[in-house]
Amino acid sequence: MCKKIFIGATGQHCGKTTISLSLMHLARKKYARVGFIKPIGPKCIQYHGLTMDMDAAMIAGVYNLDEDAHLMSPMPLTPGTTRQFLDGKISPDYPHQVILNALEKLEKKNDFLIIEGAGHCGVGSVVGMNNARIAALAAAPVLMVSGGGIGSVIDAVELNLALYREAQADVRFIMINKLVAEKRERSLSYLRQAFSRSNILVTSAFNYSPVLAHPTLQHVADLLELPLHGDPQERSRICHNIQLGASSSQRVIDHLEDSTLLIVTSSRDELIVTASALHHIANFKQKLAGLIVSSHAPMSLITQQILEDSGIPYIRIEETSSLVFSRLREHVSKIGPEDKEKIDLINSIAEQYIDFDAIDARL
Repeated sequence: MCKKIFIGATGQHCGKTTISLSLMHLARKKYARVGFIKPIGPKCIQYHGLTMDMDAAMIAGVYNLDEDAHLMSPMPLTPGTTRQFLDGKISPDYPHQVILNALEKLEKKNDFLIIEGAGHCGVGSVVGMNNARIAALAAAPVLMVSGGGIGSVIDAVELNLALYREAQADVRFIMINKLVAEKRERSLSYLRQAFSRSNILVTSAFNYSPVLAHPTLQHVADLLELPLHGDPQERSRICHNIQLGASSSQRVIDHLEDSTLLIVTSSRDELIVTASALHHIANFKQKLAGLIVSSHAPMSLITQQILEDSGIPYIRIEETSSLVFSRLREHVSKIGPEDKEKIDLINSIAEQYIDFDAIDARL
């Protein structure tokens, strides 16, 4: 018989996909066949000719589940899907049927199945299949992921619990993620006290980590929808800082922080040439992850040649430096299958902080 768990969240950016990734890693240590499904897919990409939710595609790529990829994202919400559903062009029963069909097939193939929800509990309501209804349909115990804190966590959990209870879904776990390290034990103590009268296990995941929160160079390129030039082996490098190259070249270089993505205007020949040259010096290469060369004005031919010959990762964009800076500062990083550095780190931390046996024993 296949064991199942539904991974929900109190909202966006709680780290739900990171938890799913971690549980896949931990479950595979104990079970021979571990499957994954994200029934509702609000953010879709093309993966080996399939339109899939990006998280489902990431899991398929990381854990070599391509054989089941066609089942792992049964209801992708592509542009126009919600309008077609509301206009009656998609049968009201279709989401329920296609999700149930995929669940049943994956249950037969696996010993343990991870079902990842989309966003907060209500996501998917537009097609009649929110997280609570899917958890109930799958008859899967729910693990609800929340960000760190105390009062805000309790408020968010109670709000989501109401919808799960209405759907008669079984919430058995609350997993607190992105904890402040020095407040970890105190926060968990109060949260366990707050939910002590329920039959819900309050457990914990990761402390807040800038490494996990910050984007890779490839993520930046994907966000800007532009190619990443330079050494392709550095595309998974994590950008811990984003800096505008607005002052003198010497001052910019002197004030570089660890693994900085430097935004520089295309007319700053001296700074671009200096950054390109420093790419070959180990101490500076550690500080300078790559460049975004902004503005519609062309670079001089010699500067362009030096930049390309250096191999430093760079993205060329016609927007202004300030606009690019603002876009990137608002970006929340997602994990992709190419992010080996992050994935390896997640799996190693998961082994330390996530008590999989305690979760598994209550399923």
